[in-house]
Amino acid sequence: MRRLGVRLLRHFYRPPLTGFRLLHQRGILTGSLPGHSSTIPGSSCHIHRSVSSTAVSQHIQDLSGPEQRLLDKLYDGLISGQRASLAESITLVETQHPRKKELAQVLLQKVLVFRREQERRNGGKPVAFRVGLSGPPGAGKSSFIEVVGKMLTGQGHKVAVLAVDPSSCTSGGSLLGDKTRMTELSRDMNAFIRPSPASGTLGGVTRTTNEAIVLCEGAGYDIVLVETVGVGQSEFAVADMVDMFVLLIPPAGGDELQGIKRGIIERADLVVVTKSDGDLVVPARRIQTEYTSALKLLRRQTRSWNPKVVRASANTFEGIPEVWAKMEAYRAAMLSSGELQGRRRAQQKVWMWSLIQENVLWHFQNHPAVRGTLPRLEQKVTRGEISPGLAADLLLKAFSETS
Repeated sequence: MRRLGVRLLRHFYRPPLTGFRLLHQRGILTGSLPGHSSTIPGSSCHIHRSVSSTAVSQHIQDLSGPEQRLLDKLYDGLISGQRASLAESITLVETQHPRKKELAQVLLQKVLVFRREQERRNGGKPVAFRVGLSGPPGAGKSSFIEVVGKMLTGQGHKVAVLAVDPSSCTSGGSLLGDKTRMTELSRDMNAFIRPSPASGTLGGVTRTTNEAIVLCEGAGYDIVLVETVGVGQSEFAVADMVDMFVLLIPPAGGDELQGIKRGIIERADLVVVTKSDGDLVVPARRIQTEYTSALKLLRRQTRSWNPKVVRASANTFEGIPEVWAKMEAYRAAMLSSGELQGRRRAQQKVWMWSLIQENVLWHFQNHPAVRGTLPRLEQKVTRGEISPGLAADLLLKAFSETS
């Protein structure tokens, strides 16, 4: 089994290296950009040379003149805060076109260098605050984000909202209606709203959401709000890409046992009971008390912060300033202890392996030997002639023998 795993890695290690040729051409892997070392951090010089030499040996065209001009235009517009350049850059990152994906990685590397220089000038601390917001349908996520966003832009902040809408399992389409709901915030010049389809991704976040966050930070947005599809336990995905995870629940969201049973409350740094106005004030207070008691039964995620439960109303604005005050207190506590920086480093590793798994699965499914054997084995599994486990072993064997 171990030999099979090594063969899988050897087979899949080559295709992604095509993008390194472009990075090498742009001087990103060779250290010609400011503030970037000549070797990949955390790796030996031997590994760096072997990766570079293998990348050079790949038969890939160099950046053409139009491609260079496109990247320069996007980068210059991005770091100067142009919303059109940011939108075009995110579109480039989200593309599935092989060549454009390589160009997107070149752009991302340049933005990462720029962001690291900003953090160095900021004393090594992150310059932007990433907040993930999730909750069940009807919790008022879009209304809450618009009210909070308008308040923050009024205080001089630049707010980016990455809203992920659920995609249809039948047609694959998505309404992308969050920007329509946030009419006031979408007209604010200090705000940027980008709706994206989930496209069946578990966790209600696209595979490129993490990269879109980097681009938003490079464009000067100091607060990035990520609104996700509220579908249950899959909200764990967004918690692995933000500094703070906020759970929004309506006053009729069930008792504290339901909250613990869903498992999401374990990852929440702040629980907000929404729609706390009018006849719903009494139910909202009851839910606040119950969830406060429930949080005491759970193990703390960090040494610096105890999760809080607050009430707020996007309709009357009651409790909105208090919610932001709690977010600021969380950020200050996590920055002073160094846990925020540690969380970001751990998140990068988690998402690297997530993308590796996704790409390995794609290559496996599109391997000629697997594609030739898969229909026959699927028929045998559906007829009950062989077990799914045996079918999986046979497919892996066919893949490994032809690799």
